[in-house]
Amino acid sequence: MNMAPRQLPDRLLTALLLAGLTFAAGAQDKPDDIRLPDLGSSANALISPQEAQDYGAMMLQQMRALDMVVNDPLLDDYINDLGFRLVANSAKPKDHFAFFIARDPVINAFSAPGGYIGINSGLITITRSEDELAAVMAHEIGHITQNHLQRAYESAKKDTPLMALVALGAIAAGGVAGGQAAAAALIGGQGVLMQKEINFTRKDEAEADRTGIQTLAKSGFDPNAMAGFFQRMEDVMSADAGGVDVPSLLLDHPVTAQRISDAKARATALIAAQKEQPSGNLLDKSSWSRQTAPIAYVKDPTTLLAPSHQAGQEPSTYLLMRERVRVLSDDAYRMSTYYSSLLARSDGSYDTLENHYGYALALTRSDQGSKAIEQLQPLLGKYPGSLVLRLAMADARLQAGQRAAALDIYAALNTQSPRNKAIGVAYANALTLGGSKAQAAQAADMLRPMLEDTDEPDLFTAYARASERAGDAVRAGEAYAQASYLSGRPFDAMEQLKTLLKRNDLDYYARARIQAHIADLTPLVMELRKRRISTDDNPDGSGQFASPSGTRMGMVRGESEP
Repeated sequence: MNMAPRQLPDRLLTALLLAGLTFAAGAQDKPDDIRLPDLGSSANALISPQEAQDYGAMMLQQMRALDMVVNDPLLDDYINDLGFRLVANSAKPKDHFAFFIARDPVINAFSAPGGYIGINSGLITITRSEDELAAVMAHEIGHITQNHLQRAYESAKKDTPLMALVALGAIAAGGVAGGQAAAAALIGGQGVLMQKEINFTRKDEAEADRTGIQTLAKSGFDPNAMAGFFQRMEDVMSADAGGVDVPSLLLDHPVTAQRISDAKARATALIAAQKEQPSGNLLDKSSWSRQTAPIAYVKDPTTLLAPSHQAGQEPSTYLLMRERVRVLSDDAYRMSTYYSSLLARSDGSYDTLENHYGYALALTRSDQGSKAIEQLQPLLGKYPGSLVLRLAMADARLQAGQRAAALDIYAALNTQSPRNKAIGVAYANALTLGGSKAQAAQAADMLRPMLEDTDEPDLFTAYARASERAGDAVRAGEAYAQASYLSGRPFDAMEQLKTLLKRNDLDYYARARIQAHIADLTPLVMELRKRRISTDDNPDGSGQFASPSGTRMGMVRGESEP
């Protein structure tokens, strides 16, 4: 458990979101012959790769603190597997990237420093195929690999010298307390950052399209998907306005006919090149997604047409994950009504596997596990080996009070995929809640190896609960603190660690671990307190700690900072 301090206050988050590169983000009205230079080392002089990565990590943590991220291990694995499939075929396959789903109905996606790419839930739920989703992600990857964010900051530095001073101040702070404190120092100029929205040239957008289409094709996706998605956006804009809600992205950043034409031309050229050199293996058409039923943008969400699953094939992971996003980013009771209305339609046009799966998830989340089981049984009868459907059935049985049956399914899944985080968290929670001390210890042992390479707070929370139930209060306390930190609550994490350090039963190794965690957090907490920056657990920036119960705590007399 490495607790490197990477917390970003909400006002700096706002600045980051303003500065973020958005999919279909508008090229500004700068002349085409004005080309920002390839910054290279100049970009690194503004902010180093490690500082950029710390900056992006802080953004993600603060978004979690504000409940702006869909935290779900299954979805996290899916979106990252898809993202790294694209990264492997990008211009910079060895660079740091991280993908996450933002809890936001707005049709959009954005890039942030350090290779962090957020895909809004609203965008995922309106895509018609995995190719379209991959096209959006490939475009964002293109922005990062082509250094567009650094170019934008360089341009802002030229336009607003104070902007450069803010960045230089961050680096100066980083030289003293590390890159994590550097991001906290940036807050000193947050007013400037928020007033200076970063713009990008038409050439930047075209370059992201071009490199994105190449990445898309090399990764085995349909290179026409990007142009197809653009065209669908354009069709929405030009449609009769009666009853249609135009996506916010289109109002702010219109998709041009030229951009659609260019995307089609690039895709056509790639396909032609493949025909001339069939052994090049540039395009693997067998992997292209073909779920292409129309989707309407309307006020009534029940009219969003879902692509039908083709009989005789294994369930489409993309289709199931799309409905999972829809359910987990909305109110469970409202979504159960939504799917019930779809499936009740007399023409049967919505009687699809993915809609039944979405309905089962919504029922489970709204405490109707028995009804969820009824939805899932026919699906599993047809696809008994589906990990996603089996996991949903285990969750439904557990909610319905069938704990033994649920544990049997979880155990079988864990044997099949022992390092799967989605299975591990669900199984561990089932063992811990209502289980014996021995079962809780089993859960903790199962989760411990998964903590080494994750920044998901839910996993640390599950491990903390299991350890606590198993009688290991020290490990539980460390994990609870890490979960607080990863959820954007550094002051809470510090207070928990300091309280834990006062225990009389700590052995040498436990005390050393806790002291190391405190040392990691100290520069960030001191910087935030010095600048009186508000965080979710320190909203007034007073420097007092917020206890888990919500009461304010000052410094313990005689203790050193923090």
